[in-house]
Amino acid sequence: MRIGELSKRTGVSPRSLRYYEDQGLLTSSRSDAGQRHYSDAAVQRVSLIRQLLDAGLSSRVIATVLPCVDVPGDLDIAEETFTAMMRERARIDAEIAHLIETRDALDVLIRANSRHRAELSTAREPVAQEV
Repeated sequence: MRIGELSKRTGVSPRSLRYYEDQGLLTSSRSDAGQRHYSDAAVQRVSLIRQLLDAGLSSRVIATVLPCVDVPGDLDIAEETFTAMMRERARIDAEIAHLIETRDALDVLIRANSRHRAELSTAREPVAQEV
């Protein structure tokens, strides 16, 4: 199928599909006119790439992990991809810890602001209007 068809079937823009190919995540053959042609398996491949990107993995990390899918019986590749996946998991864990710290700091500020707002609202007294 051509790039437009793959784009329709996956919901991914042709520009992104070309990027995936440039990054080595997706392959195509070329017609004599230079048009990209993809196999039906490309639909599933693009879906996997999207899932990994949506999970926060970079295209560089995905390129490291995909050989495990492409050559599932190769122990060396399995070991390399395992190491990459564990490194990525540790990075995500560190991001989560940082986000929790940031949320906790924001909670402190929210509580302080809530107290300040309460103090301001009780300090305000209606001003009597002169007639």
